[in-house]
Amino acid sequence: MIKLSGKLICKNREESELIRHFLPEHIRLTKNEPGCVAFEVEETADPLVWTVEELFADQKSFDTHQERTKSSRWGVETSSIQRQYEIQEVS
Repeated sequence: MIKLSGKLICKNREESELIRHFLPEHIRLTKNEPGCVAFEVEETADPLVWTVEELFADQKSFDTHQERTKSSRWGVETSSIQRQYEIQEVS
């Protein structure tokens, strides 16, 4: 399995509002992808920081998700938001 853990770090409230606006559809689409085991994005106590936890069945499903995300409305609208991710293979 492939696990992604990390953060979305916004520069300002406007970027945080972009996440709030586009996240529900992104979550819905991602959870319907083949191979998606778990997917959570949550706001932290700091309104400019969001935690991200993803788990995919294999590298292929993770790669497919990444490709879909890049060209999605979510990917385009939130592309300026800093991402700090760690990706690892887990059993």
